[in-house]
Amino acid sequence: MEREATISPKALLEPELPYKPHDVLDETAKTALVGLGSGFFLAAIRNAMAKRNVGALSVFTRGAPIIGICAAGPGAYAFFSRTMMNLREKDDAWAAAFGGFMGGAVLGLPSRRMPVVVGLGAFLGSVQGVLHLFGGRIDSFKKEDDEFARKETIRRTTRVPIEQTISEVGEGRGIRAPGYEERRRELVKEKYGFEVDPVSATVEGSQ
Repeated sequence: MEREATISPKALLEPELPYKPHDVLDETAKTALVGLGSGFFLAAIRNAMAKRNVGALSVFTRGAPIIGICAAGPGAYAFFSRTMMNLREKDDAWAAAFGGFMGGAVLGLPSRRMPVVVGLGAFLGSVQGVLHLFGGRIDSFKKEDDEFARKETIRRTTRVPIEQTISEVGEGRGIRAPGYEERRRELVKEKYGFEVDPVSATVEGSQ
């Protein structure tokens, strides 16, 4: 005896959307570029606050470690989190926490101390996981921000039977179920009292 498939009420209220793979290299490059700009900004401030005249090029010479670590940390987060999302086909808090751990570990590498590396990785991993769980906010859980986009995705990925469309919209205006012409002739005969013969669409060719 076959078991009937059951659908939970949560699945009916919140249907699961199909997973959209991330472009890992593109997102990693963009995130690293943002971190690179942030590192350059911090290096410029550090250079401007120097007590001795160090020159303009010292932003790159003395600030190279800051610029590099600011680019590597966010880049590591984007790479590992998006890779884990694509492998598991889930955009969840676990992937964000894993990416945060790897990014924090990279930020702790200059200390050359394993407790600092692990501790900073665990801290940033926890922060990223909690933020992802709360939808990037600290005052409420994640909510559906774009209801129209969700319904459009469901509409494109779900095929509605023709019987359901006809029952909701009705026949005509380009929507015709099988047997439409027969039902139409019967309706005309019943309403007006005369029978409509089907029009022959065949064309005899020249002999």
